[in-house]
Amino acid sequence: MSGQGAIGEAVARTVRALRAGHGWSLDELAGRAGVSKGVLVGLEQGRGNPNLGTLIRISDALGVPLTRLVQVEEEPPVRMFRPERHVVLWEGEEGGTGTLLAGSDPRPSLELWRWVLRPGETRESDAHVPGTKEIVYVQEGTLTLGVDGRTDLVEEGAAAVFVGDRPHSYGNAGKGDVRFILAVLDL
Repeated sequence: MSGQGAIGEAVARTVRALRAGHGWSLDELAGRAGVSKGVLVGLEQGRGNPNLGTLIRISDALGVPLTRLVQVEEEPPVRMFRPERHVVLWEGEEGGTGTLLAGSDPRPSLELWRWVLRPGETRESDAHVPGTKEIVYVQEGTLTLGVDGRTDLVEEGAAAVFVGDRPHSYGNAGKGDVRFILAVLDL
């Protein structure tokens, strides 16, 4: 593929992915960028040959640098996060841990966490950016999940999906450890 063709494919792939990540229609991105829907359709199908000004308006609307749109190198289809790359980012007073297992970047980002809460421990979390969603799966024990003033018990084997753009907490009011897996989608 020629250099120009590779750039066109990169722009098409990146604009489609970023637009979808924002949850925007073609019309919405066109309005935000000040370009016609037809230009975007052609661009996302790899047929467009937009000028620099158009690409800058699109990158500004998507909140990314222009270089991100024209980056020919693809992210590898698989990124490995071996155990030595796992990072403990929270330690509770009783020895509990919050370990980041893997994450994608840039936004929209997805994080995968492994948590252990010892009896009596609670992890308070500030609200994340608007639109953030979280999914928790309890492997052992009963998790006390607090979201925006509401409290729910998530029992062993159960999962819960909740909004992460409000203050929330994970707690262990039981006598044994609570172990859970957490996924965070940060838009």
